[in-house]
Amino acid sequence: MQQGVTLDEFLAEHMANMPDAADLRALLGDIATACIDLSDLVRRGELAGVLGAAGQENVQGEEQKKLDIIANDVFIELTESTGRVAGLASEEMDNHYPIPEKHQRGRYLLTFDPLDGSSNIDVNGSTGTIFSITEHAGDKPPVDADFLQSGRQQVCAGYCLYSSASMLVLTLGNGVAGFTLDNKRNAFVLTHPNMKVPAATNEFAINAAYSEHWQAPVKKYIEQCVAGKEGPIGKAFNMRWAGSMVGDIHRILCRGGIFMYPLDERMIKEGKDGKLRLLYEANPMGLLIEQAGGMAHTGLVSILDIAPDNLHQRVPVLMGSKEEVQRVVDYHASAT
Repeated sequence: MQQGVTLDEFLAEHMANMPDAADLRALLGDIATACIDLSDLVRRGELAGVLGAAGQENVQGEEQKKLDIIANDVFIELTESTGRVAGLASEEMDNHYPIPEKHQRGRYLLTFDPLDGSSNIDVNGSTGTIFSITEHAGDKPPVDADFLQSGRQQVCAGYCLYSSASMLVLTLGNGVAGFTLDNKRNAFVLTHPNMKVPAATNEFAINAAYSEHWQAPVKKYIEQCVAGKEGPIGKAFNMRWAGSMVGDIHRILCRGGIFMYPLDERMIKEGKDGKLRLLYEANPMGLLIEQAGGMAHTGLVSILDIAPDNLHQRVPVLMGSKEEVQRVVDYHASAT
């Protein structure tokens, strides 16, 4: 397929032989519409009155931004009445959102982080939306437990990056494609048809402010990276940190790298199993990375093989170029 085709045209071709693909294709169109709306709000910023704190916290005890809540509402409003979803679950809601009885329920479960990197909003930094789609088994309305599916069960996953250009990146389980928003056409257009993560890299993304809390395997790896060409790895590394998972993973999909938000001693003392959420962040990004030839891991197990135990489960995250992720995984193995 040539560059320049729209998202809808791409989906029509790639889903032509998929049984009962009409609803999934339409749902992805709904998600794209939500992302276009959010792209406009993010771009307008203070002009749209969406900056600043909302004055409340989400279920994780994190301060919500105005745009966190607005983004969550946009996704609900654009999907609840379509008859394509059976229920929605979001990082910003305590429990799943049931489809009102007045609307027809569909076959898909949609989980999403409506605005990743919301701390970047007020300084005009990169933000994004992350989404994951699984199937709902049975005719009864879903309960929270129905959303607890492993990453391998995802039908589709993706994100939209809001930055100098807005890009929608997704996988249907057979590779990764990237689409850039053409504001003149009000449509996402294929610009990155076969995104691949290079096996090797010389870039890492981690929040170095927490270095004193890192566990030994991560500390060892970062020390070797900053040692440069004279160190054990034998090459010079650059550190990158966008302040949003979408921004860092997008860079890795474009040119390689390793993204790390590991479990550290500070989290352990607070009784947390990690920082990032399995269903809303780690699973969809993990599927994208693996479909692009990379690796997604916690240091102990593959992210996509984890059986979720609650909607807001947190996990350590190591993902990106295979050689470097495997190196950190090996350091974890030798430390146990």
